[in-house]
Parts: sequence; structure tokens; C-alpha cells
Amino acid sequence: MKRFYVPPYYRSFLIMVRTLLFCFARFSITGKENVPPRGPLIVVANHISNYDPHVIGTAIPRRVRTVAKVELFRHPLTALIVRGCDAIPVNREGIAKSTLEEIVATLARDGAVGMFPEGSRSKSGLARPKPGVAAVAIRTGAPILPVAITGTNKIKSPLSLLKRHRIQVTIGQAFTLPQLEGNLGKAQVTALSDMIMERIAALLPPENRGAYPLSSGKQP
Repeated sequence: MKRFYVPPYYRSFLIMVRTLLFCFARFSITGKENVPPRGPLIVVANHISNYDPHVIGTAIPRRVRTVAKVELFRHPLTALIVRGCDAIPVNREGIAKSTLEEIVATLARDGAVGMFPEGSRSKSGLARPKPGVAAVAIRTGAPILPVAITGTNKIKSPLSLLKRHRIQVTIGQAFTLPQLEGNLGKAQVTALSDMIMERIAALLPPENRGAYPLSSGKQP
């Protein structure tokens, strides 16, 4: 089986991002020991800023191939970045068959894929998720790693880093969805999607939990 390839550009870009974060922000990571060192992995996180994928790439001690909205591939500058990082283009309204197959192939090569269940940025705490992440997890059976991000929404531009905002990444324990028999209905997929979001919510401060305010703050 073909090994999971790490583009040289990705390494260079990640070094630059890591340097900026540690030098110009109060950047902290909790739970790095929870990251499985090998094997397929779906990294899921809340989405509050365009900088979130780069923060995940810095916080997770593995190569993470992040899913990015297709619009970023249409602008020359952002296309250079997302293509250089080998991101996977996705339509925010739903995962196309070709995108799903590319994600599945990456996981089959023991790669890690970064996904944002909400589908787009949310400024008011966690929003209800799209079904895409649950669909991928159900099909592949890959472990899911919940991640909570706070503070990146305060970075409006690279110059914002001069204010040394506090950016916190909290990594929870990996888990797998229960394997259900037969074709799943909408209600079942929604329940599994909510299970994923509750894992993220448990890692967030109460004021950032949005649609999932009743999370205990403890890993289920």
C-alpha cells in the first residue's frame, strides 16, 4: 500500500506557522499525549477562524491533511497555500463522492485527516454539524480525535499576532463511533454527529459550547 506522503512545502510552511505562534502569541497545547502516533485518524475541531487548520497542523504531532472549502482553491494566493499543504477541497453544502473517496484513501494509507464538523466558521459557539464527518467515520471505522480551539478568532490578520493573543488547543481522547447494522437513517446519522460534537464541547469553556451547552466538560 502506498505510504502517506508528506509534501516538502508542508514541512516548511508548518515551521513558519509554528514559529509565528510560539513567538507572537501565547500559544499552549493540552493533551498532546492523546494523539495516536500511527494509524488512520479523523481529527475534528470547532471552527472559529481561517487560521484553525494551521493551528491544528502545529498542535498535532502528525501530518494532518485538512479538508478545506473549495473556494480557497479558486484564489491564486490561497490556492498556493492549500495546494502546497495538500488540502482536500470540499463543498460546504455536502461532501462530493470524489472528496469522500480521497478522504477514505488517505485514511486507508494510515493518514490523518482534519475536518470541521460544522462545515463553516461559527462566531457564536458550536453550531449544529453537517453529516459529513459521521459519514466518513461510519464508512471507515477510523478513530476520531476531538480538538477544541480558542483564541484564533481574535487574529484578524498576521499583524494581530503583535498583540500576543492567547490561543489554546485542547486535545481530547480518541474514540470510535458505535458500529450500527444496516443502512442508517437521518436520525441515526444526526445522533452520531451530535456525539462527535459533544466530545468537542466537553473540551471547550461553557461560553463557547453554543448548541451544546449541557456538556459536562468531562470526556464521555
